[in-house]
This record gives sequence, C-alpha cells and structure tokens, in this order.
Amino acid sequence: MAKHVAVLYGGWSSEREVSLASGRACCKALEERGYKVTPIDVQPDIATVLQATAPDVVFNALHGPVGEDGTIQGLLEILRIPYTHSGVLASAIAMQKDKAKIVMAAAGVSVPKGMVVNRMEAAKSHVLPAPYVVKPISEGSSKGVIIVRADRSHPPQELMRDDWAFGEQVLVESYVAGRELTCAVMGDRALGVIDIQPATGVFYDYDAKYVKGGSIHILPAEIKPNIYQKVQELALTAHQALGCRGISRADLRYDDTPGGTGELVVLEVNTQPGLTETSLVPELAAHAGYTFGELVQWMVEDATCNR
Repeated sequence: MAKHVAVLYGGWSSEREVSLASGRACCKALEERGYKVTPIDVQPDIATVLQATAPDVVFNALHGPVGEDGTIQGLLEILRIPYTHSGVLASAIAMQKDKAKIVMAAAGVSVPKGMVVNRMEAAKSHVLPAPYVVKPISEGSSKGVIIVRADRSHPPQELMRDDWAFGEQVLVESYVAGRELTCAVMGDRALGVIDIQPATGVFYDYDAKYVKGGSIHILPAEIKPNIYQKVQELALTAHQALGCRGISRADLRYDDTPGGTGELVVLEVNTQPGLTETSLVPELAAHAGYTFGELVQWMVEDATCNR
C-alpha cells in the first residue's frame, strides 16, 4: 500500500505564494511516484486537520515563519508524524540569522561581520561604514533586504515606514562584493555550486529568485577548483553545525573582484529551500543525477521524527 503523504504548503507568512508553488510542484511529483497525496493549505487549525487526515508522512513545503522556524516541526513531533527537512532546534536557529551566525562561526565557518540593531537606529545613522546590507533577522526569499551602497550619503529611510513588516530588530552586515554562490546539501553530501547572476539589477532579490528569467544560474560555477571545493565544505559544515537534516541550501558571497579581498562567507542556511520550477535545489539535484521526482521521493523516505 502506498504511503499517504500530506503536503503542507501556503500558510500565512510573507512567502505564502512561493510555498504554494513549491507545494503544488511536490504534490504533482509525489502523485506521479505513486504516493497517496493530500495537499493541505496550512491554517491555525492545522493540528486538528492533521489528526483527521492521519498521514504516514508530512512533506513540509512551507516557507518563512511557522513553517520554517521550528513551530510546525514541534507540532509534528507532538503528533508523532514523521516529516521532511530539519527538526525543531535546527529550524529555529537557522531562521534566526544572528544566532545561526554564532553557531556557524564557532564551527569554523566564515560569516560576514555585523550586528543586530533597532530599525529606527539603523534609519537615523550609518551603523556600519557603507557599503553594507540591512536584512530582517527571520525572513527568507530576500524579503526586506536593503543594500546601502558606498555612494549613499543617508541611511536607509525605508526602515522608518509605518508599514515595515519585518520586525523591530534588523541585522546589519558588511557588504561582500563579488559573486553570489549557493550550494545544497542532501543528507550528508554537498551537491554542486551555482553562481547566481541577476538578469536585471545587481541583487538576487525576490523577483530574481522567483520570476522566470529573473536570474542566470551558472552550474557548475566557473570558479577555481579549490574555491568550488571550499564552498561545498562550508555548506556541509554549516548544515552539520546547525543540526540540519534532509535538504538544506547555503547562500554565500565570494569576492573575486579585481583587487578584492578574496573573502568567502556563508550568509545563511535555508532549511526549507524553494522547490519551484525556478528554484535552485531541484537544479542542483538534477546536476547530481536526481530527477525532481527522485528528489522528493528521497525526501519522503528520509522523513522521521526526532530530527
């Protein structure tokens, strides 16, 4: 008898639309692999819905708070339903970018210099020499990220807006010039490295991530073999230091600009990376020889509690 998989998607975070796209793609692929699939658009009654649905496994296709921060993972542990991706602790730490940096740095992973400040403080004066980056502590998909360029005389006034939706505390980090690299980890194996180049603009923002043609993915990244290997090592070390399980994806910056620093840093680890048609993890898995169907099947078969 085929396993019954409940695919959790949607929810109410700012990344709802991305999650819906990920979830639909995973539902289709799992059905094609012969699983019984129940898609669930997550609402606050999710515990009741899951108890009524009684799946064998939960495929977590949620993104952002609740789905990615340990909350849904804790519920699934209480309900004793095996689930994909990382467990409670790894999810909670990885989602808090400032805490994740402390853990990664302790494991020898290079991270950007930075600090956590109140958004109003960051709006009133430059808290770091420009160029620097301001980002929400616990959002994904580049939501709320501001790059303050070297020629910008005033601090980012966007932070003072009444409709700012990303919390009162922000993470301010030194800007690392050069390439945007990403590397996925699947179990205990680092996959390939992609060099992400935005098709328009200079920043891998929300549109570059999720709009078709928004970015150019160079796989394998055209960097020196020793740097390529170092990226893979850093991604795997970060994954293991945070206690991640299943699939994760590390985002990095590498300064190979003329006269640059040569700096290679991990920006963050995504414990619930996107699984849409333009997403990076399916592309990296395909490069490693896994079809999308084989990837999601591997994730279902890897699902457990106590992650």
